[in-house]
Amino acid sequence: MISMLELRHIIECGFLPFSCTCTANPDGSLMIKVFDPSSGQIELLVTAVTTEKLTSSRAIVELIGELRSEMAARRTSFA
Repeated sequence: MISMLELRHIIECGFLPFSCTCTANPDGSLMIKVFDPSSGQIELLVTAVTTEKLTSSRAIVELIGELRSEMAARRTSFA
């Protein structure tokens, strides 16, 4: 199993060149905030990502891909 520290690091690196912070909630879920490092504008904020199924690199990559797709969809809908 992947430790919470490793999981947070992998997710945070998965959003480069954006900045990302992952915070562990008291219930064991994650809050993921992705923002532009130069402007500070928040691109994505997800407050309760469950970690139960994030037990493999494939599952983590799929989560990052889904969240990146959501970010892209939001940018195009506001453009």
